Amino acid sequence: MDEENSRSIFEYVSQDKRHIKKFQFICDIILEGLRNSKVYGKAQIDNKSANITAMKFFIGQENDRIYCKEIKKGDNVNIIIACELLEKKKNTKFKHREKTVIERISTYEYEI
Repeated sequence: MDEENSRSIFEYVSQDKRHIKKFQFICDIILEGLRNSKVYGKAQIDNKSANITAMKFFIGQENDRIYCKEIKKGDNVNIIIACELLEKKKNTKFKHREKTVIERISTYEYEI
């Protein structure tokens, strides 16, 4: 988890059983190597953001996102860093608010 944003992400995920259950469901999909674009998928807006993904919480309701950065190490290791929480996404396309977050995350560098 991104050190600067970990508090807000952790508080969001752990606020109630509903959020914990959804987060666990998304993590299980990721750990099983499955792709389910309804709950986790690419958030690519350009070539620089090719490794940005989003955990999607409660589509059609709150429609919150935890934007992540995927880092590949070797052939079989895929590291996913939860970078930023974006609550109440109000549209189906990437608008200025989402693009700003995705562009910012694409510049983040992490020591692994």
